Amino acid sequence: MKRSGSPLTSLTYILKLTAKENLQLIAQYYQNPPKDLDALLDRVGLLPDKDKKVEGFSKGMKMRLNFIRSIMHNPTLMFFDEPTSGLDPVNAKLIKDIILTMKGEGKTIFLTTHNMTIAEQLCDRVAFLVDGQISLCDSPYALKLKYGRKTVKVDFMNHGIQGTSEFVLDQLSGNRKFLEIISNTEIRSIHSQDASLEDIFIKVTGRELI
Repeated sequence: MKRSGSPLTSLTYILKLTAKENLQLIAQYYQNPPKDLDALLDRVGLLPDKDKKVEGFSKGMKMRLNFIRSIMHNPTLMFFDEPTSGLDPVNAKLIKDIILTMKGEGKTIFLTTHNMTIAEQLCDRVAFLVDGQISLCDSPYALKLKYGRKTVKVDFMNHGIQGTSEFVLDQLSGNRKFLEIISNTEIRSIHSQDASLEDIFIKVTGRELI
């Protein structure tokens, strides 16, 4: 395709369209086109920018528009590659909430990411892929139970002095020091020493995340 004697790639053409025109174009490829494009744009915070050309969008705005393109036909099976890449925390949460909503509706979602926090927040099961092979696959909760330390860490204040102690979970109910701390000091925090998915990935594969 040429315009004014110059080649015009499909990418350039899309960038010359407005956000809403982009969705109108992509909608023509689907058997089940969306009924309300404004609602879709509003869902990712782009409604005020619907009549602006995409070439002027920031990376985060383009990411949100691409996300809407991928779900606008209400698919039951979806594949996302780093869906929150380039997004600030507010917009990243917006995209994660939409994914969780779709998961709650019974849709099947495959997510590829290097961000283990995202994987833990969104996935029912995670698989570590190394050199084309799945080295481990289970739920985040099961993996953290298996590879985490079976201890609980207590941070407390005792007569104005901050202290920290760690106790084995299996012996907690009969541990005199633990009972004394929680009975006679100001507890600042108490939590089990779960392994993060990043820790587990490194331990199982011997590699660090990029």
